[in-house]
Amino acid sequence: MMAALCVFSVGICRADVLPDFRALVREHGSSVVNISITQAASEVKMAHPQSGENPHVPEFLRRLLPDAPEIEPEEPEQSQGSGFFISDDGYILTNAHVVANAQTIQVRLLDRRVYSASLIGSDKRADIALLKIDGSGLPAVRMGRPDGLAVGEWVVAIGSPFGFENSVTAGIVSAKGRVFPEESFVPFIQTDVAINPGNSGGPLFNLAGEVVGINSQIYSRTGGFMGVSFAIPIDVAMEIQSQLRRSGKVARGRIGVGIQEVTPALASAFGLPSLDGALVGMVEPDSPALHAGVMVGDVIAGFGDTPVLRSDDLPRIVARMAPGREVPMEVIRDGTRQQLTVTLGHWPNAESSPPQRRIPPKLNDLARRGLSLSEPNGARLKTLGAQWGLEVKKAEGPAARARLREGDLLVASVTAGRQTPLRKLEDLDAALAQLGPQEALTVLLQRGIGRSFMVIEAR
Repeated sequence: MMAALCVFSVGICRADVLPDFRALVREHGSSVVNISITQAASEVKMAHPQSGENPHVPEFLRRLLPDAPEIEPEEPEQSQGSGFFISDDGYILTNAHVVANAQTIQVRLLDRRVYSASLIGSDKRADIALLKIDGSGLPAVRMGRPDGLAVGEWVVAIGSPFGFENSVTAGIVSAKGRVFPEESFVPFIQTDVAINPGNSGGPLFNLAGEVVGINSQIYSRTGGFMGVSFAIPIDVAMEIQSQLRRSGKVARGRIGVGIQEVTPALASAFGLPSLDGALVGMVEPDSPALHAGVMVGDVIAGFGDTPVLRSDDLPRIVARMAPGREVPMEVIRDGTRQQLTVTLGHWPNAESSPPQRRIPPKLNDLARRGLSLSEPNGARLKTLGAQWGLEVKKAEGPAARARLREGDLLVASVTAGRQTPLRKLEDLDAALAQLGPQEALTVLLQRGIGRSFMVIEAR
């Protein structure tokens, strides 16, 4: 009976269909190090004043999981993580959160040698840190190409979960290009490799023994592994470490636009031929984009030599370019492709808060209209920071499902890609009159200082 099951299970019972990781671990296990830091208890408390925050979890994951319980180490002033040699002269990559506020950093090798390490630099936005120990002939890893990874491919992690040094876990690539809310610089590799506290900063290998990522953290509400882990692509990390090695900090380009995804409804409203590109909902005053001639309603289709296929692509493409560089940019405006040139600005400093990305509501959930509006006077418009618009007084039914809310300002309607200012209620009535009974209404909405396009379906 067992033999029959093996025949009809397409080789599942054969041990040789599974990868053998032994050679990989023998060859590369010595490249992985355990990192221990000491940190003043007062600094931990000052840096993380809220009792529900775990100081050893990156900021972007604390934003995702605000109700996750705190995991306290046995001694609050000590913590551990992982890292790996990227050169034989002692340069080590790890996560920035592993060495945050460290007073001392110690690196322990597989052969039990212990070194004091110096922090060359760290980049909190991408969660990357570069360390250096005094040594030579050290076992450096080989770098792979994350863009060559395929979903479903086997990968291996080596690290120090819960302080257990040189622990090996394996799994598959679950997805690529994951972008977290408010964190747009890193296209994370998602895996189901078991990653636990202490694994942070360790390498993610492909079956060729090449490092393709840095294990960053887990998505968990319990503090333990739940099958969803994230790694920073190694090409992103190596670009960052190059800057850290040169200057101890990271400079990123920026153009000063608020963008959103091109949905089918928005593509229809703007007369776009596809869903590719990043739709501009806001252009910052005195920004590189404004000086380059970018306008609200433009769709950025290409930046430099790189096509922009999704809105998430643009921040990463721009951030990887040096401030001050002149870059050609392709935009679609009124159905016509145009070429602009923008001179990149820069983020004020590499350690400031991450860029705030507005996440538009789930447009597929929008239904009928249902807006109660008023025409604000000049004083109210000045308070709202706008020259004109219709203020939302109540959002019921369709408007509520569109996530519109009291205090929002409808600035313009969009018909066939053209924007019409909404100064009076009659302007909105005229825009609705141009739509068919099943046609969606697209408006430019201002909420606070941000603007984005919203689609309100007919039913």
